[in-house]
Amino acid sequence: MPRPQFLFTQFQNSYKVEIPNLESLSVEQIQELQKFVEQRKGLFDFETYSFVIQKRLDFGGFIKLLKSLGIEADIQEKFIETKRVDRVSFGQYKGLLFTELPDSYLLWLKNNYHGYQRKLLEKELKRRNL
Repeated sequence: MPRPQFLFTQFQNSYKVEIPNLESLSVEQIQELQKFVEQRKGLFDFETYSFVIQKRLDFGGFIKLLKSLGIEADIQEKFIETKRVDRVSFGQYKGLLFTELPDSYLLWLKNNYHGYQRKLLEKELKRRNL
């Protein structure tokens, strides 16, 4: 049985984990991952093979968490490259970089925000393939 491959990305107040080999995992493994995400009130997105949890956690903390739960996976850290400082000028995440926003909030903005930073929002959605 293949082990899940996790690409961990840390944001200021959340983290995202991509699972590129999700399709090769067993139903039981996927259900275990779903349970992990649900217990942490996260969002599992089957279209992007990823999940987001709105909690501050670094890479080392994530590895310790998985070990404590007995979840075996191949884990890599993914870093965000920012070329410009594009900060959110509104709402609960005001002052954060668009690259630091959780996927769930970006998806909400996609349908609900039509302000002057719309192009920055669309750029970040495209960068994350959302």
